[in-house]
Amino acid sequence: MATQDDSSTSEQRTAEARAAFLASLNSVGSQGDAELQARVKDIQASSAAIAKQEAEVAKQTDLLAKQTAQYQQIADESRGKLKEIGDVQNWAEMIERDLLVLEETMRIADEENAQAAGDNGKPKPRRRWF
Repeated sequence: MATQDDSSTSEQRTAEARAAFLASLNSVGSQGDAELQARVKDIQASSAAIAKQEAEVAKQTDLLAKQTAQYQQIADESRGKLKEIGDVQNWAEMIERDLLVLEETMRIADEENAQAAGDNGKPKPRRRWF
């Protein structure tokens, strides 16, 4: 009977050891599983936040593109107006040169007329155009 008691005690110890071992494995597995589940939740939360940020960046990029197009249009219009101002300035300078040439021509002509008339002592008035 001693062998039977030893055998049943041994089986009982084996069963207890197996139960303790399985409980230990479950505990370790539960801890690892809990850590993994926490990580998965963090990743999912981060993924949602990243998706929201990505949508916001896309929206802001579109707004920036529209604003850049408006600034480009303003720059193009300003460039055209500056060119027109430059053209007007050039035109005014050309007219001024022409008037100076005319004035000089009139002065020379007046002097030649005065010399041809015999220099009667009266200077003729000079014409000024501006």
